[in-house]
Amino acid sequence: MSNTPNITLKTTGQKMPIVGFGLWKVNKETCAETVYNAIKAGYRLFDGAADYGNEKQVGEGLARAFKEGLVKREDLFITTKLWNTNHKKENVKKGFDRSIGDLGLDYVDLYLIHFPIAIKYVPESERYPPGFFVDGKSKVEMEKTPISETWAAMEELYDSGRAKNIGVSNFEGQLLTDLLNYCRIEPAVLQIEHHPYYTQEELVQFCEQHNIAVTAYSSFGALSFIECDMKRAKSAPPLMENEHVVEIAKKHDKTPAQVLLRWATQRNIAVVPKSNNKDRLAQNLNCCDFDLSKEELETLSGLNRNLKFNKPTNYGIPVIAAFHDY
Repeated sequence: MSNTPNITLKTTGQKMPIVGFGLWKVNKETCAETVYNAIKAGYRLFDGAADYGNEKQVGEGLARAFKEGLVKREDLFITTKLWNTNHKKENVKKGFDRSIGDLGLDYVDLYLIHFPIAIKYVPESERYPPGFFVDGKSKVEMEKTPISETWAAMEELYDSGRAKNIGVSNFEGQLLTDLLNYCRIEPAVLQIEHHPYYTQEELVQFCEQHNIAVTAYSSFGALSFIECDMKRAKSAPPLMENEHVVEIAKKHDKTPAQVLLRWATQRNIAVVPKSNNKDRLAQNLNCCDFDLSKEELETLSGLNRNLKFNKPTNYGIPVIAAFHDY
């Protein structure tokens, strides 16, 4: 098992592994086996969401690992996220209950607001997960629900002990500043798109100043979004083929993926890559067994192009185009 470093979360002092396994786009048919194998490989943090549509299968993989004695519940750090259609106070608990039920758990270690975007509620009986579209095809109906209302309901989940930590995802500085001005329980974690082509340095620094842990998704740049057939991602230069990334990887006898993950983790930013390949599973998990020099860190940070891939406009939603920077 890997000796993965941890990040200490400010509200509870709980330890969050700095390297986890991301569950976005993990196929439902193979998800239970994938989660089980990741646990066997040494992963202890799993990053999921209601919108990923695979929480039931994640729960099956967890249950198998528990039954076989591979791990105990307290050995794992499980993250999931509240979807946009559940932002109203009365719907936050509904979304949480569905997630925790599908996962087969009594609590999650971290519950995040997935996006700062409120969309009309869609009953589970009608469609689950609901996605962005109210009619399941192309119609979006925004909902007038302030983040303050949603966060108050998140705080109630924290008070209940069923969400050990609460936080946000895809928020920018102004939204975070506003949240910190009125919240009773401060967010423990901010999860954002973060890679050398989109460094968000000022936002990361803001989180450091306020002791908010940062988790990066899409650490390999456009790769995940190419799989989603997104035009912006297809036209972007492959980050793992960047000459500087490749050169640094060769120097350390590591893979480009390990270099990109280490660029984040060495700056105390958690990462949640995924892979179905056993060798890459181990490589990703063991990305902290070497150090980049100050010059190498600066070189990688210098690749920034403010190139963001996870934009609502990618989904063909003009009505929320104004939220392109969240």
